Amino acid sequence: MTAETRRSRSTEAFFGRRHGKTIRPQQAAALKAGLTKYGLDLAEPAPLDPRTLFAASVDGVRLEIGFGGGEHLYHMALQHPGTGFMGVEPFVNGMARLLTRLAENPLPNLRVYDDDAVRVLDWLPAGSISGIDLLYPDPWPKKRHWKRRFVGRANLDRFARVMAEDAKFRFASDIDTYVNWTLLHCGAHPAFEWQAESAADWHTPYDGWIRTRYEAKAVREGRRPAYLTFRKVTA
Repeated sequence: MTAETRRSRSTEAFFGRRHGKTIRPQQAAALKAGLTKYGLDLAEPAPLDPRTLFAASVDGVRLEIGFGGGEHLYHMALQHPGTGFMGVEPFVNGMARLLTRLAENPLPNLRVYDDDAVRVLDWLPAGSISGIDLLYPDPWPKKRHWKRRFVGRANLDRFARVMAEDAKFRFASDIDTYVNWTLLHCGAHPAFEWQAESAADWHTPYDGWIRTRYEAKAVREGRRPAYLTFRKVTA
């Protein structure tokens, strides 16, 4: 993807940082080689069955949007070798961390994309994804920036299109306003049904959950995480 393409797309849908500290030479090498090996090529037509994108034989495909340093994504792919995992992360430093780890311990059921997740959602065939994770996304706390939040009608429409029936959309955040925002937007969307019966349901981590560095920091600072799950229903 060219720098010009990145700039054009950023002004439309992506607002976060792409670069942090300069990555080390070893990370740079792992990033280059890893994107060649694990990267999705959206210039090619999407396969009718995205399970064929993986080197391993998988029985379903999950998507994690904004995986940060890749701790949760790698853990899930390691624990569930029969499931294919796609991870999207535009932040170069986060992608470099994951691909450095994959250089040391490869996983055949993992693919990545290093740009706007909207591109992946628009590329994937309808009804092809068994789950979507959006974990600790940028909350854009200032009201004038709320329109930048990833959860909104347009992206929920995209989720609904690519998700199979009964697939789960999981959202985790330590920011109360974004949790409430997500509940309101998903509650207003006909394709999603909140899976909760008591307060304990959304304060209990998901099965097999691994606490990331970000979540540990949030807890230390006194913020209580919330874990929401929504089921894809017939719209």
